[in-house]
Amino acid sequence: MTFTTPPRPLDAEALFPGLAAHRATATRLHPRAGRPTARDSHVGGPMLWPAGEPWPECDEPHRYGGPLLAVAQLYARDVPDLAPGPDGCDLLQVFWCPFDLHGPTGYGMHVRLRWRRSAEVREVAAPQPPPERVGFDGYVPEPCVLHPERVTEYPYIELLAGELGERVAEWEDAQEEAAYEDEDGDADPDGEADAPPTYQGDLSVAPGWKAGGHAAWNVTGPGSTDCRDCGHTMWLLLTIDSYEWRSDSESWRPLPTTGAGAGVGAAHGSDANRPTGVAVGNFGKLNVFACRRDPAHPHHFSVQ
Repeated sequence: MTFTTPPRPLDAEALFPGLAAHRATATRLHPRAGRPTARDSHVGGPMLWPAGEPWPECDEPHRYGGPLLAVAQLYARDVPDLAPGPDGCDLLQVFWCPFDLHGPTGYGMHVRLRWRRSAEVREVAAPQPPPERVGFDGYVPEPCVLHPERVTEYPYIELLAGELGERVAEWEDAQEEAAYEDEDGDADPDGEADAPPTYQGDLSVAPGWKAGGHAAWNVTGPGSTDCRDCGHTMWLLLTIDSYEWRSDSESWRPLPTTGAGAGVGAAHGSDANRPTGVAVGNFGKLNVFACRRDPAHPHHFSVQ
């Protein structure tokens, strides 16, 4: 099966000349329930972890310290927009602690990334056993195979500066105002009329799990993505999202296009927009950034 994002309802570059300079590609991962192996890109499956190498553990000082949970692994061969790893590494592995007991507040996430060269792993360790205790079920991903798809994205609306930013903001305001009017021009306070497309919801940043592209900043507004080690701007490495789409991003809902299960049920099942079972923060998303200059520098994380 493959999954395809429907065409955007409007041509963003025709609508906003100058936006083409900010175009980027992202690879939507489209995780769906399956039985991945250690040699697959996946969410929640067995890791390509060398036999005899200690499993990563949470090194933060809290009473539930222990093994980290395997969240996902991505092979560069499968994900064209995955940023290059350090020293020729072609496999990114993601882990986190199953408890929100970290950082200055004592309620933050603890995420760890591991890059490796997959060809160097000869004997694979046995799959990680289920954790004995977790602080939140949303930290335990369901095993999913991936259906990568490249899409075009544009920057989060608050990152558009100057005259271009003003034009997009004015158009966005007009679209949102139109959403509260019916065809006769009367007020529609309940929002029951079909909403017109918006830049933020339909034309800019794709929802769901993805590699590369532009970051969404729905909670905090745009934050600094400068590398702490060298000061260079970082790029978006990975987005881990609680949902594949939301009510304000329905137009991004992917459709199955080939193979068994390509019917309505596969596209519109009740849990289709939460196939991984993962929940980040208040059912938001985790943006992971990597240094453009040196991918070995520490990653930056932002919960949105």
